[in-house]
Amino acid sequence: MQKTLGLIHTSATLVPVFQQLTSKALPGVKVFNIVDDSLIADVIRKGELTAQTARRVVDYVGSAENAGADYILVTCSSIGAAVEASAQLTRVPVLRVDQPMADLAVAKGKKIGVIATLPTTLAPTSDLVRRRAAVAGKHIELTARLCEGAFEALMGGDPAKHDQMVAAALKELSAQVDVIVLAQASMARVVEALPEADRRVPILASPPTAIAYLQQVL
Repeated sequence: MQKTLGLIHTSATLVPVFQQLTSKALPGVKVFNIVDDSLIADVIRKGELTAQTARRVVDYVGSAENAGADYILVTCSSIGAAVEASAQLTRVPVLRVDQPMADLAVAKGKKIGVIATLPTTLAPTSDLVRRRAAVAGKHIELTARLCEGAFEALMGGDPAKHDQMVAAALKELSAQVDVIVLAQASMARVVEALPEADRRVPILASPPTAIAYLQQVL
């Protein structure tokens, strides 16, 4: 029986990213997308995930279940707490995109770096890594790094500046930790352009790691 995967995004730019990943890794799985960029806009504007926005996330997860999803993946790290809450209210499995990445990071090293361009993403991702380490019974040292101004540069139409700032932070952080976690999928393309010499440690991105996990469970 064919499985159905429901993807919930807070940016339309992630649809083709996951379309490419799922077509390669999950060729026999039916995939549909739900997109609402007002969710992340609200989180950024208010500086936190509010109860009202969290309730909307829960509603979208319920909608994906009603649409026939056998498994639901929410692709935004900033709304992770709402994703975990929705999992308790849904009869099918619900996964926040960064959990497989956090588990892999915990397995790979003791000194873990988390890097983000938004404080609203840095905090929940760092919290998740700490909690997944606790579940694994492992003591870790976490270093959180915010690339201030990089997100604004990207949104302002200067992706080159964004990439330069993220690359510099990755290079610096790689000298201090065993593994680096990218809190936002938008930073993954920067890693691909990094010279091999600057990739001293594994640098993990959530989209491919999450899909690799789903390939196992689906």
